[in-house]
Amino acid sequence: MDFAFDPRTEELREKLLAFMDEKIHPAEPVFAEQLAALHDPWAWSTVPVLRQLRAEARVRGLWNLFLPGEHGVGLTNLQYAPLAEITGRSGHLAPAALNCAAPDTGNMEVLSTFGTDQQKKQWLQPLLAGEIRSSFAMTEPDVASSDATNIATRIDRDGDDYVINGRKWWITGAMNPEAKIFIVMGKTDPSAERHRQQSQILVPRDTPGLTIKRGMQVFGYDDRDHGGHAELEFTDVRVPASNLIGGEGDGFAIAQARLGPGRIHHCMRSIGVAERAIELMCARASDRVAFGKPLAEQGVVRDWIAESRVRVEQLRLLVLKAAWLMDTVGNKGAHTEIQAIKIAAPKTVEWILDKAIQVHGAGGLSQDFPLAASFAGIRTLRFADGPDEVHKNALARNELKRQTNARTA
Repeated sequence: MDFAFDPRTEELREKLLAFMDEKIHPAEPVFAEQLAALHDPWAWSTVPVLRQLRAEARVRGLWNLFLPGEHGVGLTNLQYAPLAEITGRSGHLAPAALNCAAPDTGNMEVLSTFGTDQQKKQWLQPLLAGEIRSSFAMTEPDVASSDATNIATRIDRDGDDYVINGRKWWITGAMNPEAKIFIVMGKTDPSAERHRQQSQILVPRDTPGLTIKRGMQVFGYDDRDHGGHAELEFTDVRVPASNLIGGEGDGFAIAQARLGPGRIHHCMRSIGVAERAIELMCARASDRVAFGKPLAEQGVVRDWIAESRVRVEQLRLLVLKAAWLMDTVGNKGAHTEIQAIKIAAPKTVEWILDKAIQVHGAGGLSQDFPLAASFAGIRTLRFADGPDEVHKNALARNELKRQTNARTA
């Protein structure tokens, strides 16, 4: 078994690590300062230093790394995964600087794979160029969205148009006025087979009847540094029938195709969060003295550091295996591993962050370190793209089926 990255991945890793050290990390306090000074606090993508970083990323060949095929740079999941880990070390800034930030990444993948030529020209090209932002509107407040087939928003055909009515919430990036287009998931035929009731449709931000009701907070954080999360209301929102993505009833399948690569991205960025937390924990433990000796000499702290290293190494191997399987046998063949990383990553990184916070004492809870905000973000990941329990149930069902087949073969 060869665990080394291929030459192209190594070349991009070196470029990206240099970009992080030379540009991204020094820009973090500048970004926070400029964001606080904005007239519109949600327009994070207009922050001057971010625009400078985006221009520099283009020059360095670090733009749209996430997207395979003709519209991206052609990386496989396994090639992109270690790059996503590096960007996770500055999760609110680095992905955006490379035009590799969610939810735009998933939306670009959808438009690239399922969009018409007109949809690609009107929306994909500006997204690829970093000229606009976007959002993906699926989750709803009035149903259990852990079961995506529960979605109640209606998308009804009316002549040459579709009319949309419903409510959405936790729509990431929607508070940003630069989010010019929404991919909305709703039901076009409630009488169809359960997984053929849903469709996805493009809704421009300025469409009459679309209302941004409020921003949502995560453990008190408004997440304005990546556009916030919004509650939306659709009241007789009318768009052309040509805005439908794919065909009627394709929405659930499109959503599943969208989520596979996204889980690799999320999990690898989470490993980047964990690595930075371990660095901070070790630095703090070496600097702080309690009861006559550095924290680094306390047995319990050493236990946390050792456990953190073991757990993050295990997690990385699991995620890279999932990425490799997606490349070699497809998303369906990698189904179990994709679910496994979605279960393991938030839980593992949450544990590491908790110990890093503990080593920092009260400082770990403050805005002086990135740990508290990172903890809130990682805890959110246990809901995003499906809660832990849904993935565990599906994984166990498949494992039981596999074991039964093995016994009866």
